[in-house]
Amino acid sequence: MKKQLLLTFSFLSICFGTYAQSKKAAITIDEKVERLLGQMTLEEKVGQLNQYTGDRLATGPVTENSTKYKDIKEGKVGSMLNVRGAKDTRMVQEIAMQSRLKIPLLFGLDVIHGYRVTFPIPLAEAASWDLKAIETSARVAAIESAAAGQHWTFAPMVDISRDPRWGRVMEGAGEDTYLGSLIAKARVKGFQGNKLGDLDAIMACVKHFAAYGAAIGGRDYNSVDMSDRALWETYLPPFKAAVDAGAATFMNSFNDLNGIPATGNSYLQRDILKGKWGFKGFVVSDWGSIREMIAHGFAKNNAEAAQYAINAGSDMDMEGRVYLSSLAKLVQDRKVDIALVDDAVRRILRKKFELGLFDDPYRFSNEARENKVLNSADNRSKSRDMAKRSIVLLKNDKQLLPLSKSLKTIAVIGPLAKSEKDMMGFWSVKWDNDHLVSLYEGLQNKLGKNTQLLYAAGCNSVTDSTHSGFAEAVEVAKKADVVIMAVGEAFDMSGEAKSRANIHIPGAQEELVQAVKQAGKPVVVLTMSGRPMIFNWVADNADAILHSWWLGSEAGNAMADVLFGDYNPAGKLPMTFPRSEGQIPVYYNYKSTGRPSPTDLAGVYRSGYIDMVNSPRYAFGYGLSYTKFSLTDLKLDKSKVISTDSISVTCLLKNEGKYAGEEVVQLYLQDVFASVTRPVKELKSFEKVYLKPGESKTVKFVVNKEMLSFYDQKMNWTAEPGEFKLMIGNSSDHIMLQSKFELETN
Repeated sequence: MKKQLLLTFSFLSICFGTYAQSKKAAITIDEKVERLLGQMTLEEKVGQLNQYTGDRLATGPVTENSTKYKDIKEGKVGSMLNVRGAKDTRMVQEIAMQSRLKIPLLFGLDVIHGYRVTFPIPLAEAASWDLKAIETSARVAAIESAAAGQHWTFAPMVDISRDPRWGRVMEGAGEDTYLGSLIAKARVKGFQGNKLGDLDAIMACVKHFAAYGAAIGGRDYNSVDMSDRALWETYLPPFKAAVDAGAATFMNSFNDLNGIPATGNSYLQRDILKGKWGFKGFVVSDWGSIREMIAHGFAKNNAEAAQYAINAGSDMDMEGRVYLSSLAKLVQDRKVDIALVDDAVRRILRKKFELGLFDDPYRFSNEARENKVLNSADNRSKSRDMAKRSIVLLKNDKQLLPLSKSLKTIAVIGPLAKSEKDMMGFWSVKWDNDHLVSLYEGLQNKLGKNTQLLYAAGCNSVTDSTHSGFAEAVEVAKKADVVIMAVGEAFDMSGEAKSRANIHIPGAQEELVQAVKQAGKPVVVLTMSGRPMIFNWVADNADAILHSWWLGSEAGNAMADVLFGDYNPAGKLPMTFPRSEGQIPVYYNYKSTGRPSPTDLAGVYRSGYIDMVNSPRYAFGYGLSYTKFSLTDLKLDKSKVISTDSISVTCLLKNEGKYAGEEVVQLYLQDVFASVTRPVKELKSFEKVYLKPGESKTVKFVVNKEMLSFYDQKMNWTAEPGEFKLMIGNSSDHIMLQSKFELETN
């Protein structure tokens, strides 16, 4: 009994900071982890690798478990997800504090684009090309969720995707590796703040490792088959950028990669992530993905799935119950080395110590702080600012936009015009009595009593295929000076398990636009979705088009700000919009063929379609402004350079219009001849510049060896001597300045 009391006192001293330290040296976190690890039984170690979901907000197929809280008390659980709020997280943590070793739980939640205040969906934020604003969005989400007891978010998703049929494109940054890598860094920095352990910081979880965005056919959870070159050049760099930014955790992916499920893929998790990249955090499976290796046809049963996963480097089992049921016996039967279990436990305990949970398990569960921080006016203001920056102006014939606030009558038409819930987008945290601003409400807030707003839904829902509301919509349009139409997807038509084979505007909505256009009034169309969509008739015939995605809590106010010119839209597409599903996958940085098409048409025995042009409807990087920008005076400080040197590039950007605004100046490079074929252009840098009417500014870029490098035939990262083409424009298909330079041998 006396020995047991001494052991208990020793452990509590370590975990709760009362250990008598010498003044010369403090005990490091690694030392604390080792001392605690030495006191744990095998079963307790396995418990740290087990994650359960709470009683609500399930984000996957739930396994019934009536012993959940008993398991927590017995030390069989290391983390919980979907337990929300300071009160509930404290209650569950109190149960964990009744376990033998009193190891605190980690609480995780899908805080994808805001917690209490909803921000635009991540793909929309990527359209801002504004890294500071994107970091601010993640910062607000972290501040709010940390105040509500959360330690961990399952974001950012950094998967590159070239297939808009995949519903999860709404969670990511689009098709470009360079832009995606910068956004990955910004989001990790936003979530994690100055350092883990601060009360306004939560752990980022970078997902899905790896190549999930290349799921065949754009079908969620599907297989991925690709070359090492595609993997390393296109899909891995955003993950490496997140590691470099200090990301605390990673999540593996549902897909198999070249025949091996990512959850059991040691090449990805041990060789690359924990080996080559030196990642010190821990890896959590996606929901049930360890167990799902059985359905893949890779593992025969739970025990084999657990063995493959732990050997491959999956540290925590999310809602799979596989480690809990099988891992201890696998160790006892010497099928799994205890060193691998210890390594996984160390990684998890280290994060718990870094968060300060051993000093105070309840430090994040503070109801007073939660009530003060959540849904503040400042947070909503930041959401509105991010939403404005996310909107992309696709068309503006005869400078119809911005609209005048002195208009007498405006018709607001469409099944999404008064919708609030759709403004939240998929993967948002749901709240009772939440207030999301619809387009109609935003217009009401913007306009005075001298402007009359008329309304007609036109369609009963976005999927309504009837024309029963068309006549009313047309009559309303005839009475107005201008028509604003809101069409697109419902919020739950894009997201996880929301892949679509048909990405046209659903239902009869495009026909509704056609009918309203016949009223003869100017028509502004707002397209709302979580993905690129196809709307060829609208693109050809609407007078103005704004792609507004799903913009969050302040959506309607932000749309009104843009419609009436209080903010000049500066968004640029982070993902290509096709003309037809038959063009998919479609992306800007393709490679030339041996028979390239000399025009946009296929030509005779040339690469292309016989029934459609090759070009997309809207290219990557495309987005208009209410003002007009010019780019001139391109200068390179040298035309020949060695790999240890760099080239200074300057050009002059001028605002030649009558509105102040921002332009995203985009620099692309092409390695013209190389030992491996290279894309026709690759984004390598960009600058977002604000100019007043008539103002000019010199934009500067520096081109260095890293920007010229690629993986050669032997997969060595190198820059080869030869000719390079430099291109500067305001979209990938609108290059305004060009030059060439030579890379010479050192």
